[in-house]
Amino acid sequence: MEISKVINNNVVLTHDDQGKELVVMGRGLAFKKRPGDQVDTGLVEKTFVLEGEGVSAKLAELLADVSEKYLVLSEKIMTMAAMKLGVKLDDYLYVALTDHLSFAITRYKQGIKLQNALAWEIKKYYRKEYQTALEALTIIEEETGIMMDENEAASIAMHLVNSQVSGEGLESITKVVTTVNDILTIVKYHFNVTLDEESMNYERFLTHLRFFAWRLMKKEQTVEEQTDDFFYQQVERQYPQAFECSGKIAVYIQKELNWTLSKDERIYLTLHIHRVTSRHAMQHSPRG
Repeated sequence: MEISKVINNNVVLTHDDQGKELVVMGRGLAFKKRPGDQVDTGLVEKTFVLEGEGVSAKLAELLADVSEKYLVLSEKIMTMAAMKLGVKLDDYLYVALTDHLSFAITRYKQGIKLQNALAWEIKKYYRKEYQTALEALTIIEEETGIMMDENEAASIAMHLVNSQVSGEGLESITKVVTTVNDILTIVKYHFNVTLDEESMNYERFLTHLRFFAWRLMKKEQTVEEQTDDFFYQQVERQYPQAFECSGKIAVYIQKELNWTLSKDERIYLTLHIHRVTSRHAMQHSPRG
């Protein structure tokens, strides 16, 4: 096998005899190697076959900043999940779950635990995925020694829902795509920006929107909890542009889909919008 790209000292991109792209991993596998060199098969410890378009490029981008140990952890979780759920999982889950685990585990080590605003809905409407995610927490604890709470299970379940190749009807898929595109258009026009579709922040935003849109299509009503009004008002004051934008989205959803955005959903959407647009603003601001 010939190396097509060196990701780091332990990971390279290559191809098999059928031309399929592979991510190959092993300690010191790429040390002093360049594209065109042969892979030392004796050093190969893990091989990932990636069939999804653009997945290998995204994974290469991610592994430039994130340890490959999180990819190995993701692969263990995905193998278990595919067996438990009895479904094919999209290859992009390698990227999404590796990124998520890296961020979440780092947060936990720092003592930072986040609430998942959609935890109740995930637990109720995606029971199999949620139960599978609870088993994923056991794998994470066995591998890292870190015990995560049910909010993290809900987040992992959300990734499992998004990654399933489930044979949904064409009409539902079309509605989801249209809704996501319309929301993205509202954000772009509100901020008068072209979002960086290659960035990880954009991918995270897209993941949230897809999950959100599927819930709309399936008419999964949100349970309105006693949202902390102080927090809601704080988000409105701290992120006025993003909050105003989420208001436009709320109007669109009410008009087109007859859905009233809850305060929790409005907060969550505002934070996602702020994240994806503030990163864009930083990247395009003039440097002194």
